[in-house]
Amino acid sequence: METLVIAIFVIGYLAITLEHPLRIDKLIPALVMMALCWAIVALSHLDVFSVDPEQHQLIPTHLEEILLHHLGKTAEILVFLIGAMTIVEIIDCFDGFSTINQFVRTKSKMRLLWIFGILAFVLSAIIDNLTATIVLISILRKIVNTNEDRIWYASMIVIAANAGGAWSPIGDVTTTMLWIADKVSTGELIKNLFLPSVIALVIPLLLASRTKAFKGNIEAFEKKDEKKNPNSSLMLYLGLGAIIFVPIFKTITHLPPYIGMMLSLAIVAIFAEVLSKYKYTLTTINENPHHEFNPVHNSLGRIEMPSILFFLGILMAVAALESIGVLFHFAEGLAENVPLLGTEMDMASGHMISDLVIIILGFASAVIDNVPLVAATIGMFSEPLDHEIWHFIAYAAGTGGSMLIIGSAAGVVAMGMEKINFFWYVKNVSWIAMLGYLAGIIAFFFIREL
Repeated sequence: METLVIAIFVIGYLAITLEHPLRIDKLIPALVMMALCWAIVALSHLDVFSVDPEQHQLIPTHLEEILLHHLGKTAEILVFLIGAMTIVEIIDCFDGFSTINQFVRTKSKMRLLWIFGILAFVLSAIIDNLTATIVLISILRKIVNTNEDRIWYASMIVIAANAGGAWSPIGDVTTTMLWIADKVSTGELIKNLFLPSVIALVIPLLLASRTKAFKGNIEAFEKKDEKKNPNSSLMLYLGLGAIIFVPIFKTITHLPPYIGMMLSLAIVAIFAEVLSKYKYTLTTINENPHHEFNPVHNSLGRIEMPSILFFLGILMAVAALESIGVLFHFAEGLAENVPLLGTEMDMASGHMISDLVIIILGFASAVIDNVPLVAATIGMFSEPLDHEIWHFIAYAAGTGGSMLIIGSAAGVVAMGMEKINFFWYVKNVSWIAMLGYLAGIIAFFFIREL
């Protein structure tokens, strides 16, 4: 029956990968395969195990116990993401991201490329690469008139956002997963991945700067006078500061990150409520539902629940494979059979893990979703906190997806917003992203040897 569980997972995984050709939202196969995998485990009375990280061995346990364990770990990630998404939506309710417009004061295509690249790199490290891409492409539409130019800028924003998300514990879902699972710490993650991520940004920007697409000036455009919310800047800086506070809170209290995120959300919500009170009058409250004037309620209604449900499905499906020992045995096979190129010794078990596996994982993340890939590695390996392998996985999964437009959530969003053609991206941008990815790997190896 273990084979049947694996087969269901593979079929579901293929359905997720073929989301666009099948025209079925990826959350549907994720939820189906999660439910079916656990149902087969229960109905077949398969043995379930927890992994002892110190002894690197499987320990028999009860189904209800292991199911609650994995649900608890998954819930930590989901609650954290809900908090972060809500803060971002509150900022948007106050038109906070319009403040970023003041940083764009040039018509030079090359300067504009670097401005958007740096903004994407910095912003994605704070509010995650997906949201940063949406925000910057929205701003881009107000500055660049022609779609031919915008698809180039949007593609480079994707590369920059993925690079920026890799070195921050709150910059990418996969990095957040590693951070919440206590595989990486904030300080060591930044220390080991900041320079490789910068290289993965700078090399593509330098290469793109030499292409014809970024020569000359953008076409003249007229800025429309738009009414700016008087509290937009305050809410932008407050919201970003609240999100940055979360890793600090975790470092000080050693509590799970979702608790710090809930505290940050509460603080931002208080300011949002107070600043929006001027909209309330007895007449408007009687005539309209209260939630229409409540920025917190509005923001909660706008968060991406399909993404939350997708993460629930995929993480719990991977947990099913981990619980029946499949991932553990797969990791054992890798350690014994993979050719050794620049190997690292597992301090707990003595197994050697090849850098080649992680490099391939980066390339694989450009084709298939990186969330289950990273979830699988968490279940496969038992290296201690801040072992080099976790940092390398964070970099590879975060930046590798830039090599194809469908390889990351940021890329898929950009593809939809600007109608970027898959094969156009492969022809014009993939090689730029790949060279940046490989250059960052070289930088990572150099830092690791220091």
